[in-house]
Amino acid sequence: MADRFSQLEKAHIDFIREQHVFFVGTAVDEGSVNVSPKGMDSFRVIDERTVVWLNLTGSGNETAAHVRQNPRMTLMFCSFDKQPLILRLYGNARVIHPRDDEWPGWEQQFPIHEGARQFFVVDLHLVQTSCGFAVPYYEYQGERPTLSKWAVNRGRDEIEAYWLKKNTKSLDGFETGIDD
Repeated sequence: MADRFSQLEKAHIDFIREQHVFFVGTAVDEGSVNVSPKGMDSFRVIDERTVVWLNLTGSGNETAAHVRQNPRMTLMFCSFDKQPLILRLYGNARVIHPRDDEWPGWEQQFPIHEGARQFFVVDLHLVQTSCGFAVPYYEYQGERPTLSKWAVNRGRDEIEAYWLKKNTKSLDGFETGIDD
């Protein structure tokens, strides 16, 4: 039921463009495994072996902490309508912060988000598809405005202060690099 590919093919890229949510999985040698849902037009395919996603400010910053210690990342897309399919992207990620020289180049590829916190650039080494026959149907109703409203109401200075208060360490106490 599963097929492996060394890179993204056109059908995979088309499938990604149709999805409204994806999931990010990371882990270090010891401690918690993190799986996070993402949405809000925050994912781009750069080429057949490179993807990037925009990480918006949230209550935690587990992904950044994990990638600092271990760059492994799995991204998963699944169809909740039409043809069942699960698409997993396996690779190594690196973090781009607003303070980094690369930030403006990545930022121009996404809609403006007041709460933009990091980009994760992922170099893929494996693409896998599987059936998704057990994934239920769900109907997409739209994006939640809550996070965007929260960020706009606070402004950039208050968001960066929030990072220092809530986003400097993972659940397991690992540094996230947000304050380097």
